[in-house]
Amino acid sequence: MTVTETPPWNMKLSESELVGACQRGDRAAQKRLFESTQARIFRVIARIVGEREAVDVTQQAYLQVFRKIGQFSGRSTLATWVYRIAVNEALQHIRRRGRRTVTTLEFEPVDHAPNQTNIADLRDALDAALADIDPELKAVFLLKEVDELSYSEIAHVLSIPEGTVGSRLNRARRELQDRLKACGWAS
Repeated sequence: MTVTETPPWNMKLSESELVGACQRGDRAAQKRLFESTQARIFRVIARIVGEREAVDVTQQAYLQVFRKIGQFSGRSTLATWVYRIAVNEALQHIRRRGRRTVTTLEFEPVDHAPNQTNIADLRDALDAALADIDPELKAVFLLKEVDELSYSEIAHVLSIPEGTVGSRLNRARRELQDRLKACGWAS
């Protein structure tokens, strides 16, 4: 049995080299994959399941990533594949939880130009509205508007046609707009 030498981790690896090292169980490569994707993955999971549960769901998502790394075929980018697993874990978590968390709004919208406080209030209102829409719509909205993925990437992450991405995104925007209007925020 020959031992393959692992390249020094200060060298830039190609995606295929990183995947290969992860598939061989190289802990340094796994750490590198985690560190390069963790911030964005945590952010999308936190937006889907809420901040209180995001750490646990993110950890579960990465356990799945490293369990399934051998199944990565290269039909998408590695980052898109990791997103897919993370979003699936978040949606499964919501299904297992079996309930939606609804946040009540505790603010008074103001009609003048937005200042720092109004922006924070709007952000809170948006988070509350997001918490109240269907998780599938929320996932599409967050992947497009927050993580700036293309329709094609979102379709791959969620295993849905690109046309469905567009219709879900439009529906999510309409529902968010309706909820924000109901809370006193004009469009």
